[in-house]
Order: sequence, then C-alpha cells, then structure tokens
Amino acid sequence: MGSNFPDVAALLSDACRLYGELFAEEPPQVAVCAPGRVNLIGEHTDYNQGFVLPMALPLVTVVVGGPTSAQEVTVVTAAKDADEPRRVDFALTGDGSSLSPGLPRWANYVKGVIQHYRAPALPNFRAVVTSSVPLGGGLSSSASLEVAFYTFLQKLKPDDGEKLPKVLACQQAEHTHAAVPCGIMDQFVSVFGRERHALLIDCRSLEATPVPLADPSLVILITNSNVKHSLTGSEYPMRRRQCEQAASALGKDSLRDVTMKELEEAMERLDDVTYRRARHVIEEIERTVQAAEALKRGSYKKFGQLMVESHNSLRNLYEVSCRELDELVSAAMEVEGVFGSRMTGGGFGGCTVTLLQAQAIDKAIQHIQVNTRPC
Repeated sequence: MGSNFPDVAALLSDACRLYGELFAEEPPQVAVCAPGRVNLIGEHTDYNQGFVLPMALPLVTVVVGGPTSAQEVTVVTAAKDADEPRRVDFALTGDGSSLSPGLPRWANYVKGVIQHYRAPALPNFRAVVTSSVPLGGGLSSSASLEVAFYTFLQKLKPDDGEKLPKVLACQQAEHTHAAVPCGIMDQFVSVFGRERHALLIDCRSLEATPVPLADPSLVILITNSNVKHSLTGSEYPMRRRQCEQAASALGKDSLRDVTMKELEEAMERLDDVTYRRARHVIEEIERTVQAAEALKRGSYKKFGQLMVESHNSLRNLYEVSCRELDELVSAAMEVEGVFGSRMTGGGFGGCTVTLLQAQAIDKAIQHIQVNTRPC
C-alpha cells in the first residue's frame, strides 16, 4: 500500500507549491494533517452504539494556508480526480448563510467544520488541501478532511483544545453539510488514533482502549476495489433507519441493548429485512469484542475467522457488499498465510482489509491481482 501513495512530506510539498502558484504574495503560515482510517472489524455498529475496532492510517489529508486581508475565504483542493470545481470562495457572514451546503460537494465538509467550530470570530483565510486518502474508498477521506480542517482552524483561532468536542463537531459537520448520518468512529480514530495500535471504541460511552498492533510478523493489507462508494445516497440512511425501527419494535433505545435471544423471540414483530439488519448488528458487536481480545492474545487465526464471518454477514444480512469486494475477499482467502479478509467501511464499493503473515504479502498481492476482474 505505502509505495503507491505520497508520504506526508510529499503532500506538504505539493500543497505549498500550489499555494505559492495561487497566492504568490505570501507563503502558507500553517500546515496540519489528519489521517484516514481502516476499520478492522465492527461495521455499521457505531451508529448503533456498539463497538468498533479501527486503526489510523499513514494516508493523510494535509491543509496549508493562513489568514488573509481579503474579504472572503478561499479553499482549493489539489485532488486531480475531483469532478467538480477545485476552488471555492465564500464569505464568513454573521448569519452563516454562505456556509449552507451546495456545490462543489467536497467544500461542504469544509463549510460544515467552519459552521461547527467552537471558537467564534474566525479570520478570513486561504487554504490548499491535498490528500493521499482515496476518495470513495471507504477509508474515511471525509473524516480526514474534517479533522485536518478543524485542526487548521485551531491554528488560526485556538479553541480550548479538547479532543472529544473536536470529534463531535466534525461528526456534526458531516450530518448537517454532507447529509450523511454517520456514527462517531471515523472522526474519533482520526483524532485519537495511536501509532502501532488499533482502537476498540465503545460508541456509547466514547471510551477507547488501545489494542497493540506491532507484531513484525503481521501485515494488514488494504485492497481497493476501485468501485467508488458514496454514503450520501439512500442506502446508508436506510440501513440506519432499519436499525432504529428494529430497536424501537423491541422496546430498546438501540440495538446495543438487544440480545440474539430477544431478537429471535421478536421475529414475528419484524419483517425479514429488518430482522436481518438487526441480526448483523447484534452479532457484529459481539464479534468485535471477541476480535479485540483475540488480537490482544495474538490469536490471529481466531481474529481472521471473525473477519470472514463479518464479511459474510455484511454481504448476506446487511447487504452492503458488491461483486468486486466479494471477489477480493475470496481471492485473499485462497492464499496460504492469510488469516482473514473482509470489506471495510460503509460498503457499496471501497476497500477490503486483510490480515496476513508478513512472509505471504507478495504472494497475496500477486494472487489477488491475477484472480480478480477489474471493475
């Protein structure tokens, strides 16, 4: 994975060069970054107040810039594959009207962060954004942008520096300005992620337990299906509504509080689709807790088994996988030395994550490339 993406220094260099081309009269005064993430297990459990097990990635979003005497804000993205204008200009009006969602869509994340920033009276500024997090790859390019931009604003006009309110503000930005009713996981791990660790996050209490992930004999392989997903469509919100309907029918605040026994006893009150959605979530929460314990013990075979069970459940019960993701998982599991593989992220495209022995990495990459069809 690493050799295919620019490192932070290269991203910073690109951003500063573009900033200089656009705003030659002044160099950027601020430079910040925030990581994307890969979720090892615990999919679609965060907005059900369950457990998730993500880790921060060396893929990051970089923001450079500084205050300006101009009468408006200017933000430019260096994303080459953006299908919209790469520059946006808007005023920081007192009523916030210029921060309403609109086009280009990528700028809505920026506007949302500004809207929910916790320190008033921001100065006008200019900023350039570069990123190595693939767009639509299920690795949280949006959360990476939100957290990076919030950090940029902290440098311009410091807030109290508290991390959890920062996470919540970035999540709220996605709700209000990108129309994605996401859970807390992506923004949380982008802010709290630790090197050589995964984080077991309790999405109800917002407590996080670091899980060491530094075994040199172990590799985590991320494979991009190149099917870009979008969580702003109807399917993601629909899954969330189905979970809320199931919890309500069972007299619970969330599926976190429902056991499989209770679900089975209530089958007659749920239609088949709602039952299957709830079953995935309930079992996935338990899988995630078991997986964290297995990882702590170094029980990689057990962890891999849980990964495959998670993927099968996401495919059959939650119905958020696709042909390309299924093929990537199947191909990976054919390689000796692979412990487990699954789709990662919201689904409908994006990436898979595979846990394997370091000595099997070259063989796994070659086998996957030969035995999967391009999208």
